[in-house]
Formats: sequence, C-alpha cells, structure tokens
Amino acid sequence: MTASLRERLVQAVVARLDAAIAPTPVHRQPTEPIPREASPALLIFIEGDQVLAHANDRVDRALTLRLVALARGDDAFDVADQLIVTAHGALMADPSITGLSLGVQELDCEWDADDADAGALAVPARYEIRYRTRVHDITQAG
Repeated sequence: MTASLRERLVQAVVARLDAAIAPTPVHRQPTEPIPREASPALLIFIEGDQVLAHANDRVDRALTLRLVALARGDDAFDVADQLIVTAHGALMADPSITGLSLGVQELDCEWDADDADAGALAVPARYEIRYRTRVHDITQAG
C-alpha cells in the first residue's frame, strides 16, 4: 500500500531532523510526556493539513508542523535555541523536501519557560509545507 503524500512528507521531515540533530532524539506525536531525563529532545506535531485551492484535477495543500525543542537545566535556553537553529537549517536546506513539496515556510516561534518542572523550556516553532496532490488520489503528487 502506498502512503499518502502527506505521510511521506512527514516521514522525510522526521528523517531529515533526526539526522541533523543526532544524537538528540526526535519524537513524532508523543502521546506521553517526555521524562525529565530524556531532555533535550525535539518533538514533532502535525497541527493540520489544509486544502488551499482546487485547479482542474489538482489540490494545493498546506501541512502545518509544530517542532518543539525541549530542554531543561541552567543552559536550557542555549540548548533549545541550538536545536531550533539546527532544525530550521535542516528544513530550509532543501525546501522541496526531495521533490515532495512546493516549499517550506516558517510561520512563528515562541518561548515557554516553566519553573515548576526543573527549569523546563519548550520552544515551539511552526512551519507550513505546501504541496500538491491529485483530487482523487492523495498518494500522487500533482
């Protein structure tokens, strides 16, 4: 069975980020909190996939991903910032994501410190990946 273009994009992003920030782990859509001892880490969440336009038998889409750099301790700001810098560079090095997308665009970035959890810091950065599929087959690029 062939995966949707959306899933192939997400897998390619995870693989690219995993290689760029190794040995720091990348977690896709974690369903449980990341334990304190597992920091630093980079989390990837799929926020949504929006249909932008229909033209003939093609559909333009926008996949929104949220990357969260998670760090703890005295150097949490530096560690989280470096994770975001490296992840951003890896995503923007080839915005076509090996030919699967039309482009990648940075949307925003926030800083969220939490003193209640041993100085935990979460830095979410959101990206939009534009891509095109066929109307009747989301496994095929348009």
